[in-house]
Amino acid sequence: QYSPDSVAGADGEIDPTEITFPGCSCRSSSCVAPECPCLRRGDNYSGPCLREAEQGGFARPVFECNALCRCGESCHNRLVQRGLRLRLQVFRTPRKGWGVRTLEAVPRGTFVCEYAGEVLGSAEARRRIRAQSPQDSNYIIAVREHLHDGRVLETFVDPTRVGNVGRFLNHSCEPNLFMVPVRVDSMVPRLALFAATDIPAGEELSYDYSGRSHNSSGSSGEHKPLEEENRLRKPCYCGSPTCASFLPWDSSLFSTP
Repeated sequence: QYSPDSVAGADGEIDPTEITFPGCSCRSSSCVAPECPCLRRGDNYSGPCLREAEQGGFARPVFECNALCRCGESCHNRLVQRGLRLRLQVFRTPRKGWGVRTLEAVPRGTFVCEYAGEVLGSAEARRRIRAQSPQDSNYIIAVREHLHDGRVLETFVDPTRVGNVGRFLNHSCEPNLFMVPVRVDSMVPRLALFAATDIPAGEELSYDYSGRSHNSSGSSGEHKPLEEENRLRKPCYCGSPTCASFLPWDSSLFSTP
């Protein structure tokens, strides 16, 4: 079932459509910093692109104006919530199954699409992953956000049965997209994919499933697998010079938390 936005999973533990953030009272059609309380958390966008900024080794959190904000739909702090704007095409690749390519040039930093699906609690996500056979395709993504105080926020999204075009994106060890958790109505993030470089028309789109490409070493939760675990891993066909030979592996999803 195609859905442009994430939905509550069958476990019913998390509802990504719930509105828990208060709205800003800005009366202008587009909010400005520092008057807007939403932008005090970070003015992250420059037109349709994500600004590049890090503070003290941590990425700046991204919060958009939400459904309760009084600013207009044209507010520049509303980007990911507007959804897909580019012309993308799902196509059959020679070795990797389905893939996605862009039909138009994409400048660096541009929002491309969201990785949408069922938002699951950790127990249901692990149950589904452990129920898979080695031959099954795994679409479940685990995103871990490491906070400055040592806490880790986990988000699990499964587009196996309900999802959008993002589920067809392939992994690459040298990707042209990177993922950023973007919050709009609540602390449940939207998993937004942005262009990591200028992408020409016709090029396949990909991101690093482990998050290595835009994160500090060791923050992805992936580790070097034991030799016996390699039998459970799937080969990587990205073809990049730095290809790791296998798709990313996170054994914590196969264990009891």
